Amino acid sequence: MVNLGLFHGSKTSNSVILSFKIPYYTHWGQHLLVCGSEPVLGSWNVKKGLLLRPSHQGDELIWSGSLPVPAEFNCEYSYYVVDDEKNVLRWEAGKKRNLLLPNGVQNGQLVELHDLWQTGSDDLPLRSAFKNVIFRKSWNPEVDRPLVSVRSVLDHEDSVVVQFRICSPNIEEDTSVYVIGSPSNLGRWKIEDGLKLNYAGESVWLAGSVMRKDDFPIKYRYCKYSKAKNLALETGGNRELFVDFSTSQPKYIVLSDGLMREMPWRGTGVAIPMFSVRSEDDMGVGEFLDLKLLVDWAVESGFHLVQLLPINDTSVHGMWWDSYPYSSLSVFALHPLYLRVQALSENISKDIMEEIQRTRKQLDGKNVDYEATMAAKLSIAKKIYSQEKEIVFSSVAFQNFFSENQDWLKPYAAFCFLRDFFETSDHSQWGRFSLFSEDKLEKLVSKDSLHYDIICFHYYIQFHLHMQLSEAASYAREKGVVLKGDLPIGVDRNSVDTWVFPNLFRMNTSTGAPPDYFDKNGQNWGFPTYNWEEMSKDNYAWWRGRLTQMAKYFTAYRIDHILGFFRIWELPDHAMTGLCGKFRPSIPLSQEELEREGIWDFNRLSQPYIKQQHLQEKFGASWTIIASNFLNEFRKDHYQFKEDCDTEKKIASKLKSCLEKSIFLESEEKIRRNLFDLIQNVVLIKDREDSKKFYPRFNLEDTSSFSDLDEHSKNILKRLYYDYYFQRQETLWRQNALKTLPVLLNSSDMLACGEDLGLIPSCVHPVMQELGLIGLRIQRMPSEPGVEFGIPSQYSYMTVCAPSCHDCSTLRAWWEEDEDRRRRFFQTVVGSDLLPPDRCTPEIVEFVLRQHVEAPSMWAIFPLQDLLALKDKYTTRPAAEETINDPTNPKHYWRYRVHVTLESLLEDKELISSIKGLVHGSGRSCPSSHGDELGLGKSSKDSVKQPAGNGKGEDHVASQLNGIPKKEEAVTVA
Repeated sequence: MVNLGLFHGSKTSNSVILSFKIPYYTHWGQHLLVCGSEPVLGSWNVKKGLLLRPSHQGDELIWSGSLPVPAEFNCEYSYYVVDDEKNVLRWEAGKKRNLLLPNGVQNGQLVELHDLWQTGSDDLPLRSAFKNVIFRKSWNPEVDRPLVSVRSVLDHEDSVVVQFRICSPNIEEDTSVYVIGSPSNLGRWKIEDGLKLNYAGESVWLAGSVMRKDDFPIKYRYCKYSKAKNLALETGGNRELFVDFSTSQPKYIVLSDGLMREMPWRGTGVAIPMFSVRSEDDMGVGEFLDLKLLVDWAVESGFHLVQLLPINDTSVHGMWWDSYPYSSLSVFALHPLYLRVQALSENISKDIMEEIQRTRKQLDGKNVDYEATMAAKLSIAKKIYSQEKEIVFSSVAFQNFFSENQDWLKPYAAFCFLRDFFETSDHSQWGRFSLFSEDKLEKLVSKDSLHYDIICFHYYIQFHLHMQLSEAASYAREKGVVLKGDLPIGVDRNSVDTWVFPNLFRMNTSTGAPPDYFDKNGQNWGFPTYNWEEMSKDNYAWWRGRLTQMAKYFTAYRIDHILGFFRIWELPDHAMTGLCGKFRPSIPLSQEELEREGIWDFNRLSQPYIKQQHLQEKFGASWTIIASNFLNEFRKDHYQFKEDCDTEKKIASKLKSCLEKSIFLESEEKIRRNLFDLIQNVVLIKDREDSKKFYPRFNLEDTSSFSDLDEHSKNILKRLYYDYYFQRQETLWRQNALKTLPVLLNSSDMLACGEDLGLIPSCVHPVMQELGLIGLRIQRMPSEPGVEFGIPSQYSYMTVCAPSCHDCSTLRAWWEEDEDRRRRFFQTVVGSDLLPPDRCTPEIVEFVLRQHVEAPSMWAIFPLQDLLALKDKYTTRPAAEETINDPTNPKHYWRYRVHVTLESLLEDKELISSIKGLVHGSGRSCPSSHGDELGLGKSSKDSVKQPAGNGKGEDHVASQLNGIPKKEEAVTVA
């Protein structure tokens, strides 16, 4: 048997017939096309690519096409789905394919390429989280590429050279990849006589073998075989190579078989905000260097991943409002809050070290004191900076850092100086510096400027933050732990990015979310929406820069509010709530369309509908005072807001002024909420840029404006409402996501997960699946309609499952805050008719965690608070105090700190053993036991084997929870 390695190009001038074959199912009116880097394949112009023809081969639909090429031909290529006009509908994920013709191919011979469509999930094993962390190797196989001429082995006219090519990223030392199958050249299913593959780099293994026509159809499988004679066959059915020799006579067949089919790899992780971590060395807040201890604890506990919230600088307001981690001052700069000042120098003076120790004790409170901590760290850092700045700035490390980062670092430092000088980050208040220019920037950061030392201080802080985070990130990779970051959907409107790139943002708008699980009134985050049209002009360079920067530290990331890449909930900048918005992009209701349906009174439908009875219902006897201050009666019993209070922000401002004069007796919040209800009492929202376009208000049926319409108008508007929100946008949103998301995914090799909670359009999950994006599943927020609690055993593989997240209460708080819900959960999910305990006992916690680790999801990631609830000693703090964020409060103080140090957790072997037992018992193995892993790949045809358990009361739970008392006995439960 001849083992043929990687085909390479010859130098003959022969003409070869090149044939492409790929199985793929399309919809009516769709076609498959191949396009590549060479002119014969269109030079990446899809309109000029090779259109393939469909034919049935058994149960499969095979697309094929041929063309003559020179024998020395080589190029890159990809497959595309197109419509009748060759407009691209979708394309393959992953890297471009490389084509090299076999050495020695002769004139007129046929070379067939048998490919499989590449999905985003096919590319996952090559992402840095797996390639450089989970599947990292102390052993790296050498690339072995024997370039054997095939002329000498094609000694029979019935001979065909078949090259087998498989991707297998997780190969242990002294293990090889084989292909075995039905022909004698593949050992007739005996591993000892099988075809051993050579390593070609990039996790690809390949070899060729000469087959005879009577060997076909060939049935085969790939497998791993170690020197210790341990055999691991790929899962699923046999692969099959069928060739119809009556229609073609190939001399060479290249099989690109994708990923080796193995039991899907499943991992676990812990999630905690950076600011919430507590250690013996930190100063009032978690610090980057604390991550090394967190990684140690993760490894001990059997976890593969540590997940953080955003860590970018948010120093916009200079007060505790800046604790909100999703409102970035800069998408590139790291937050000075996470700096360890005692690590700034090895030669800190005695008096400064004493100050550090005093300050650490002062700030060692229950929660983060954001303002005091920031002030103390910057004050101490300035003292150390004055002593060692010359040494730092002359170092090679700093010079390399500055050279690599100056494009964002100089604007950031200039912005910080101007923010402090003008005492505001609102750059519209900066006079001649309001408009950014490179010339102004260079003058600001010039060595000759009077404030150059202040500018350099910001360089200094960012350099040390970079060094400290890099140290922690390298440590995580060495320990086999994925460090997962968070990509916020927005930036603060008063940020470096909006100052430098104002054309990339729609500054007269605000982003948010429509009413959902978190808030029935919707959310208004205050960020300007993106100008995607402008961003596309340089192929989204700003986004690509963000992802490149993140990849310096992280090997995985969470895309915050991934729905925003399909469509964003856009609000006018004068809105304070999130209710009266519209989706951008979206297809609005045109005036012409509405008129055709018999809807014509646009002022009535788009202006706040306020009658005297509405005022009386909301304000009682005070309604006349409210009306005289905020409203005009434009006809009998009908009112409209005065011009000085005809937006939510104007209402809030005027109300505050009125209250200062003690005009009203009721609370400001109650009056404001009622006035907002009135101004939101509309059925249609008029487009601010085109008065002949309208958008149905979210939940329009809840308004009295809608209730007072005639039945015909109600029926028409209900139908148009449903169409707008659930039907007409799907194609547009899919196309929008397929323009933007691949740019993110291709900007780095990090593993990407998407936060897909909320009102989910039907196009979202198919696109995420196509792109290999991992979704999020929170048990209390199921995406299935009519279901109150998700069943983890029914989650798909391409998900992260978790019992809670930073945007909701912890498992313990959730359990204890609602008795009726607790009872329904106990009956529905636990499968018990007993009365559940009022406390979320460790047994309850273990049951819920076990459900999640046993789920098919690729990742089970747990908030640290939920893990600590496994042990009574860590539940002394009121559960409500462990909540990280309240999404209903736009001014929430993000200050939660874990009440136990990482050092103490590392010493708690009992808790570590409990967690590790859960992980091991689920089949999710530890970072240190890679030899037990089978890998990540699977065929798109193979279903993921689900662990035992149906989400009901398993035997384990019954035994753990047996004897839970009825209500009258519940007081005796510890």
